[in-house]
Amino acid sequence: MVALRELRRPAVLVLRTAAVAACYYAAARLGLLRRLTVEGAVFTPVFPSTGVALACLLVLGLGCWPGITLGVFLLVLSLGPPGPDIVGILIGNTGGPVCAYLLLRRVGFRTDLSRLRDGVALVFLGALTAMLVSSVVGMISLLLVGKVAASSFWPSWLAWWVGDAMGVLLVTPVLLLLFEGRRPPHLGRWKEALGLAVATVVLVPVATHSSLSALFLAYPLLIWGALRFRLAGSMPCALFTSVLATIAATDGVGAFAGLSPVEVMVKLQLFNGSMALTALLLSAVITEQRNTRLSVAEACEELAQALEHLTAHDTPAGRAPPEVERLRRGRDER
Repeated sequence: MVALRELRRPAVLVLRTAAVAACYYAAARLGLLRRLTVEGAVFTPVFPSTGVALACLLVLGLGCWPGITLGVFLLVLSLGPPGPDIVGILIGNTGGPVCAYLLLRRVGFRTDLSRLRDGVALVFLGALTAMLVSSVVGMISLLLVGKVAASSFWPSWLAWWVGDAMGVLLVTPVLLLLFEGRRPPHLGRWKEALGLAVATVVLVPVATHSSLSALFLAYPLLIWGALRFRLAGSMPCALFTSVLATIAATDGVGAFAGLSPVEVMVKLQLFNGSMALTALLLSAVITEQRNTRLSVAEACEELAQALEHLTAHDTPAGRAPPEVERLRRGRDER
């Protein structure tokens, strides 16, 4: 049995590494389907692999980092013959998610995103701060080998950084939501959930592809999803909207028609960022308030039971004391 367990550990490690690498590579290929060119630099507005990498680290632990490195290596090989810059790209694209994981663990991040501080930490530590590592190291590597001109360094770096950050903000919460395995809504709320899904599928293409520049139509859907279903309603809606907005931006249609490449990049990333922040932080606030109300309700119920037990011998049979009756009425009204 000992020998079998010793053999099983390397097998599990190999399978986990291969699975993480496959997920990273598949997400990267999906992200590369839509690209923008700004001053000669090609970038993806949302790079989902960073979100996949961070979610794998948060769920599986720090030991899955070789799978991320392997996925980056396979991606670089698929884009062309590797050069000396591959070392920097491997270090940067692995170091960014690892840095995000360490920062989030340092502040006590919870994967269920049930507190406002968890949403704030994911935004400012996991996305905006940690993704500086991958973008800076990667761009310096490309600059040293001459693949990027010095004049286009800053636009290229900004595009890389924002793309990685958007991957964390939009993809990581959805994957963590799937991992948590939240219970589906009660049968009575399925109609509302279906209505939200239908409204999203109908309105979001209009908002992103209409010549009237109606991107604002997405925000009522995000708020509806956050108020009624929290992360399970807001984040899938935000991800779907971001995908369609990216398609519209790369095609130069709808709200992005007639804009220069720089204007397209700025408008798209401002929209994706504000939308992700709205969905993530609003859902976190609502979830935290709901958990607080549940804790207060449980405390009131325990207090009512304690009072009922203490006054059982001083009250006529079948009748609770006035204090307990008031607590019960308040509980029933909630």
